Amino acid sequence: MTEETNNTQPEPQAAEGAAQPQAPIDTPEAQTGAEAGGPLEEAGGVTQTIAVADLDDEAFERMTQEELEQIYQESMQSFKEGEVVRGRVVDVMSDYVLVDIAYKSEGIIPVHEFNDPASIAVGDEFDVYIEEPEDEEGMPVLSKIKADKIKNWTHIQEVYEADGVIAGKIIRRVKGGLKVDIGIDAFMPASQLTWRPTSDLERFLGETMDLKIIKLTKRRRNVVVSRRKLLEEQRAEEKAKLLETIEIGQILTGEVKNITDFGAFVDVGGIDGLLHVTDMSWGRVKHPSHMVSVGQRIDVKVLNFDPHSERISLGLKQKTENPWKSVEQRYPVGTVVSGRVVSMTDYGAFVELEEGIEGMVHVSEMSWTRRVRHPNELVNLEDEVDVMVLNVDAENEKIALGIKQTRPNPWTNIEERYPVGSTVRGRVRNLTDYGAFIELEEGIDALLHISDISWTKKVSHPSEELQKGQEIDVKVLNIDAQAEKIGVGLKQIETDPWDEMANKYPVGSNVEAEVAKLVSFGAFARLDNGIEGLIHVSELSRDRVQKPEEALAVGDKITAKVISLDPSERKIGLSIREYQRELDGETVEQYSQSGDEGAQEDVVSVGDAVGDAMPQSMLSGGRTLADAAEEMMRAVRATEEAKAREEEAAVTEAAPEPQPEQGEQPAPEEASHESGQAADAPADEAGEAPEAGEEPKEE
Repeated sequence: MTEETNNTQPEPQAAEGAAQPQAPIDTPEAQTGAEAGGPLEEAGGVTQTIAVADLDDEAFERMTQEELEQIYQESMQSFKEGEVVRGRVVDVMSDYVLVDIAYKSEGIIPVHEFNDPASIAVGDEFDVYIEEPEDEEGMPVLSKIKADKIKNWTHIQEVYEADGVIAGKIIRRVKGGLKVDIGIDAFMPASQLTWRPTSDLERFLGETMDLKIIKLTKRRRNVVVSRRKLLEEQRAEEKAKLLETIEIGQILTGEVKNITDFGAFVDVGGIDGLLHVTDMSWGRVKHPSHMVSVGQRIDVKVLNFDPHSERISLGLKQKTENPWKSVEQRYPVGTVVSGRVVSMTDYGAFVELEEGIEGMVHVSEMSWTRRVRHPNELVNLEDEVDVMVLNVDAENEKIALGIKQTRPNPWTNIEERYPVGSTVRGRVRNLTDYGAFIELEEGIDALLHISDISWTKKVSHPSEELQKGQEIDVKVLNIDAQAEKIGVGLKQIETDPWDEMANKYPVGSNVEAEVAKLVSFGAFARLDNGIEGLIHVSELSRDRVQKPEEALAVGDKITAKVISLDPSERKIGLSIREYQRELDGETVEQYSQSGDEGAQEDVVSVGDAVGDAMPQSMLSGGRTLADAAEEMMRAVRATEEAKAREEEAAVTEAAPEPQPEQGEQPAPEEASHESGQAADAPADEAGEAPEAGEEPKEE
């Protein structure tokens, strides 16, 4: 019994002695043996687990085949499908990573399961998920991704329950929001991304940000995250801190959140303050976007704060001293300075003299000679220009500048170059309703008024006598150098024909003229000197005329008598009727004076022959005996013509029907109708009476 005891006691000692040279726990051999465990050995009624690595060669040789199989089977019992175990990289291949999990053979993990395959090194340790203990080749099938998900899900649950913060990376855009990697795939609605809704989700792709878990479904393992909730919590903390420390005049650092036409909103720590466009710069700001941009961090000064409404007014320009306080000393009136054109309007250009100081150049102050309609005719944006300070208003922060004042004024000696009364040559540059502008030299235009174009013609529009680009000689009438105006005349080149009208065309003289124009009240006839005289409708003929077109046509050559003349009013009246009466009187006089003296004694005038028999009513109204006799002669002629037509019609009725080749005769009805019309016609329309002294002509 003692021998058996002595024989069996050394085995544990041997085992213990064999464990002495065991490799450190951090070596692969030691860890593998420790993790796998060995056979159970009873010593003194106590079961001990013996690691395979604890067996030395001598102990290993003493074990039977059954004991070795038992050790192998017991080591396999701790590896099951679906478990998560610790693994160590033993080799890295192109497609797989070989991992030792203290199993009978190493397991494989596809390379694509690693975020950065190039960073994998032999000896790296991590948790792996056993998908299959053995495949067809006897190797464990492992997964790192699944192990991470199991591990991460536990972490996510802990964060959600503790209302903590978790980091996530935006992976891609999906319907309604974004897919986020927080260890597992999570969903973030678009409304939970920022303060304000945004459609530009692509710009956040690839960003890593802190998030809050707002919803978690364990059964389906769905997770919804929010960045907005975290921002709101952070903003609330910053706001409370800001309200305790904010003071007027304090300088704060903020982020531009939004830009409008009237300014920008800046987040200064939990509260959005308004930075008005007028508080951005001491100079002119066309739009706030020219000064700041969304997302930009800027330092601003607190101008005003209302703790009740929590409204803050901010200023950017107030961080520096107002440059307008000393502007009069730096830019005295009359000095010439350089500046940069920063903006333009229809009425002028704004020139920046220094940061915060801008002056305006009005279009009227850009050129001495040109009529500038828009500043872009002479300057462009960003041009460097020399300007003269014309006026400074520091209180209203305004400076008036001039460009033309930096150059010589051509109007200074204009009277010496174009003295009044001199004749100059110019080019018709423009035509207007009231006249024409004549360019005398580059930038110097003179006005030719429509009333100074012609002495004789009534010009309705300058285009009747002039054309653009035409070169003409004009006389300088007046000059106003201060107002930069010159008046010229075209008709003054020639002598005024009205000065000689009284001598050339006295009242009562007969003139030849050409009908130039017909109007409702008469006609205008042009004399040989170009002056047009008026022939009133009552003076067109001895007969009664209703419309001028019945007696005259434009272009007719006529002879008329001058019946009125007013050179001061530039009016002359003509009469065809008086001229015809004069001719009738001359004819009667010539006829009465013809023949010898004896014959003259036997001659009896028409007035003497019918004077006693003529009704006195025909001599009323100032009519002469000759006029009354002429009217009677026309009536007699009309009666005779009517009688002749009746006789002709009677002969036509009695005559046989004419042959076709002899021509057609009017039908009896037509002849009778014409006779009736002739008989019914008034005496003054039946025919024209012969002139005085002439015998009536037979038909």
